[in-house]
Amino acid sequence: MLRILIKHIRQKVDLSEQDAALLKTFFFQKNLTKKQFLLREGEVCNHFAFEGWWISDFNSFINREKALLNIDAIENSELLLISFENYERLTLKIPVMDRYFRILYQNSLVTKDRRLMISNKSTAEEKYLSMVRSSPEIAKRIPHSLIASYLGLSPETVSRIRKKLLFQ
Repeated sequence: MLRILIKHIRQKVDLSEQDAALLKTFFFQKNLTKKQFLLREGEVCNHFAFEGWWISDFNSFINREKALLNIDAIENSELLLISFENYERLTLKIPVMDRYFRILYQNSLVTKDRRLMISNKSTAEEKYLSMVRSSPEIAKRIPHSLIASYLGLSPETVSRIRKKLLFQ
């Protein structure tokens, strides 16, 4: 897991071998089983989680407020977690990580803006196709009801779209 994390970081910033070795001390591994919660609404988010993406109720994590989100595993998952305290120490001890997180935050903002625009301007079918094109493997692994929820559509609408696309 840590090897994947370091590879991901190095795709965005120049992380030295010394910093990579130090980075490992800030994370710990956790396994979740399918449907197990990482975070429940009302709790304070104490960790980020990593599996190609950073997963968090960011407001709760940064501002130490109660979470508005539930985060649970939709499949058995191996996670790397970093506590808020370690996140703060990490960015001080390894300055390039501050830049790395800034890049992630910028990308996240762009993604959220794009998702909002697609949500406001697109038909249900366009929303679905956009999500499938941007994350084809995720679309295959996630239950249709969760895809519908993510897109702000009913499960029936997603089923109709999928059936229509199958017969085109």
